[in-house]
Amino acid sequence: MLQRKVVTVLFCDVVGSTALGEITDPEALRALLARYFERMKAVVERHGGTVEKFIGDAVMAVFGVPQAHEDDALRACGAALEMQEALPELGLKGRIGINTGEVVTGTEERLATGDPVNVAARLQQAAEPGDVLIGEPTLELVREAVETAALEPLHVKGKSKPIEAVRLVSIHEAEARPGPPFVGRERELALVREAWERAVGERRCELFTITGEAGVGKSRLVAELLGSINASVVQGRCLPYGDGITYWPVVETLKQLDALPSDPDAAAAIRSLLGESGDGTSAEEIAWAYRKLLEEQAPLVVVVDDIQWGEETLLNLIEHAALLSSGAPILLLCLARTDLAERRPTWPVSLRLAPLTEADVDELLPDTIASEQRQEVARASGGNPLFVTELLSMARGGTVSVPPTLHALLAARLDQLEPAERAALECGAVEGEVFHRGAVQALSSGAGVTPLLASLVRKELIRPDRARLPQEDAFRFRHLLIRDTAYEGLSKAARGKLHERFADWLEERGLELVELDELVGYHLEQAVQYRQELGDTDLVLAERAGDRLASAGGRALLRGDEKAAVSLLERALGLTRELRLDVHLDVALADALSRREPERAAAIADAAAERARAAEVETAEALARVVAANIRAQADPAAGIDEVEALARAAIPLLEQAEDHPPRVRLVHARRYGRELSKPVRGARPRLGAGAVPRPPRRTAAQRSLPSRRRLGVRSNARRRGN
Repeated sequence: MLQRKVVTVLFCDVVGSTALGEITDPEALRALLARYFERMKAVVERHGGTVEKFIGDAVMAVFGVPQAHEDDALRACGAALEMQEALPELGLKGRIGINTGEVVTGTEERLATGDPVNVAARLQQAAEPGDVLIGEPTLELVREAVETAALEPLHVKGKSKPIEAVRLVSIHEAEARPGPPFVGRERELALVREAWERAVGERRCELFTITGEAGVGKSRLVAELLGSINASVVQGRCLPYGDGITYWPVVETLKQLDALPSDPDAAAAIRSLLGESGDGTSAEEIAWAYRKLLEEQAPLVVVVDDIQWGEETLLNLIEHAALLSSGAPILLLCLARTDLAERRPTWPVSLRLAPLTEADVDELLPDTIASEQRQEVARASGGNPLFVTELLSMARGGTVSVPPTLHALLAARLDQLEPAERAALECGAVEGEVFHRGAVQALSSGAGVTPLLASLVRKELIRPDRARLPQEDAFRFRHLLIRDTAYEGLSKAARGKLHERFADWLEERGLELVELDELVGYHLEQAVQYRQELGDTDLVLAERAGDRLASAGGRALLRGDEKAAVSLLERALGLTRELRLDVHLDVALADALSRREPERAAAIADAAAERARAAEVETAEALARVVAANIRAQADPAAGIDEVEALARAAIPLLEQAEDHPPRVRLVHARRYGRELSKPVRGARPRLGAGAVPRPPRRTAAQRSLPSRRRLGVRSNARRRGN
């Protein structure tokens, strides 16, 4: 199935391969290239990438396919540096280009298709021998963990504008940024402190595990604890991939302790683990020796982060230390994401951090943030402190955009779902931040979706919410960013089909909704737009969407909501203007704009009159010209009253003959009140949009607007020309 994904693409090419072929025996060259391809493939796969193909003597690798990782860009950089180190051993030189961006994946012949692939290839071609060039999108993701050298913008073949890029020099440990203020976690802090006090008071080893989604504040909570107690502390972190990672956090803590157990056998096991001796040892001996060392160094707090990535051997070591240690105050403080429960269901979880409350999030936001922007950040973050911080860092011009770091984090999380779970989440995302079980059932191809939705609730991606439809269950995405990430993973073709299917479902199930026309019209509009972007124009669907939006716009005009009416009517006309003459919509739009933008309103009515004249629809032309003159008269009564009266006098017989009563009544007003016409007549103005007035229940938008269209000269070719 096609998917849209943000991936990092790496191109590596051998320098001077043509000259090498000239001086090297063909068999020797073939063997050399075989070793080169095998070595490069091994490096890429060790860093979690996938080699898509070999092109001549070039290697193309993709990081993020089939499964995305939050650090794919950094993995690609690490692979590139290792590849450059390996090339001289083969007697070769190479140049590498790396770029990140959205591509389409899932095709049989290619892992990734899109402009980021082309840019990565161009960066590789522009690199000097031995250099690695990374594009600006990649740099945005790895900036804090790499050292780079600046370059002038690159002018490359096929790109209309220069490409921003830098030369990758090295990778280093990312510096920790200052965390957000500590808010809303007093109860949780008290629980962790009590665990430490139990360990000290009972002289025992206490295992305390804190779980929660990335960024929810686990590390911030631990930092607050460590700053408030008097204890020796060592810390380690599990790595998501790489060689020799099983004992990585253990080795980190051993280096910080800088000591060996007093028992000679235990000391020998630790030396073996550290690579200081050639003696062999076993996992059981390492676990025993490590436990003995911790007991001798107590009182002690050992923090192990990201244990959801820990190997089984490491998790066993931690559990055995907690169960078998005695006579020494030790707090084994483990931090993990919520997916630890899937890998190790029996692991004891002491505290599960929930998102912050709205009041706590508001406390995190600086006073300089405008009220509207505060609400946007709070809503999008879903109570996640990291998301709050990152969203604020990207806030520009009063709008909040999603940082690429958060997008990568969430995409990696969704890629861990089972295919059926992912599909259910994507179907819900089509409806919006809040969605209904019935809609997911209607849009999905599977049988029952209730178990899938329950699983997504357990994984804290969605939560139950109040249903807007009778006899339905509703759910809300934990974060708006999760919804957006799930939706953006759908191909445009899939989005178009799902929006249309959801509109069909909503027409059947949402008859009681006041905003039914707006909702159905929006989803049909989305379906039309995605099809158009892919070169597939469905005229019948466009007219159907336009009818719904027109009906909603007419109702907004009747209730005096001119701003909403303008938006809805403009969108309706954008869908139908090329399909038919729709003067009643143009007149309604002009009417909605007449008070705030009279010049624009009059111009719209004039243009409608010209289209009606070209189509030889006399009644529609007459009405539009009166409306245009009327709007000008309201702006400047002295200049236009006589013109309005003359045009109205000429138009009334035409409208009487066409039996179009609402517009005719309006024109009678024009004659009767003369100069009084310059004053807004609130009760009469909506009549110009007669085609969009409220209708009897359960009639379609097309049915309820068709009579006025016939009288005003609406001519549609959509059904004759549609798919």
